[in-house]
Amino acid sequence: MSDEAAWNPGTATALGSMPGTDPLETARVVAGELPGLMPFPELPARGVGADLIGRAAGLLVDLAVQVVPSGYRVTGSPGRDQRRAVDLLRWDLDAVEQAVAEAGAPRAVKVQAAGPWTLAAGVELERGHRVLTDPGALRDFTASLVEGLSRHVEQVAARTGARVVVQLDEPSLPAVLAGSLKTPSGYGNVLAVPEPEVRELLGEVIGELADVSGAPVIAHCCADRPPVTLLRRAGTGAVALDATGLGSVSGAFADELGEAWEEGTTLLLGLVPGTEPANRPDARELARPGLELAARLGFGPRVLIERSMVSPACGLAGATPDWARRAFGLVRDLTEVFQEEAHR
Repeated sequence: MSDEAAWNPGTATALGSMPGTDPLETARVVAGELPGLMPFPELPARGVGADLIGRAAGLLVDLAVQVVPSGYRVTGSPGRDQRRAVDLLRWDLDAVEQAVAEAGAPRAVKVQAAGPWTLAAGVELERGHRVLTDPGALRDFTASLVEGLSRHVEQVAARTGARVVVQLDEPSLPAVLAGSLKTPSGYGNVLAVPEPEVRELLGEVIGELADVSGAPVIAHCCADRPPVTLLRRAGTGAVALDATGLGSVSGAFADELGEAWEEGTTLLLGLVPGTEPANRPDARELARPGLELAARLGFGPRVLIERSMVSPACGLAGATPDWARRAFGLVRDLTEVFQEEAHR
């Protein structure tokens, strides 16, 4: 890895998804607003192939999926929907290259993709079971994802001239661990996967992607209580979470968050609403959960600029374009609030 840090302390960023369907206009917005850690734009409003699993399918190497009524399913050769996912990703890459050429290279670009467990939970085998229920298929999909995502990282770096950071989105991880993931039929649950198995596979993926990118990997989980310790022990350099309700956290989860900061893991704190609230808040109001979290865990405000980043609480796909721009301004304002509090 490069000796230079992949991101500066207190960096403002976003999780990836954006409103609208115009990749060039969106790329121009994020390139101009978030140059410290520019998220590679995702536009799920474009439909099949632009969603979380569809975008991951567009990265797969030598594996094919198709869309069926229950979702994505393994097939013998790429169909129309997977080819569309590949095309969308290529158009997005062209748009990012043009936006960066106009605005100047960001310090780093963050690319996002479904993590191995969420991908394996979101794709069915030909006989109707989820990929994660078959160890061989799980390994094949994981290897294919890593190869395709590694190629994507190299392409983004070559096109933008910027360092690239990988973010693995794992919204299904808590359900995989808890055994609460429904079978495709909906009549039962997939058996829980033991934590050591989850951690081992995720750790292998994180290690390979960190070697390719030369930067720590970010893991994002939007659950109320994401498995922070598991993600940290798997080797992630930062954990992205919704921090809007963490000020009152206590017990084991508080210990997980405190240990993460003590061990040097960055927490990417989602503090700005993903959609416009009824009453537009100011930055100091939005900063309160972060300041309360630091105090509750026994840290001073300085931890919020030394071991944290700031983002919207979730993706911005459901926001209006105006609110998305306002959200970017607010995450930058939050970093200034934390700076002021740290130097009081």
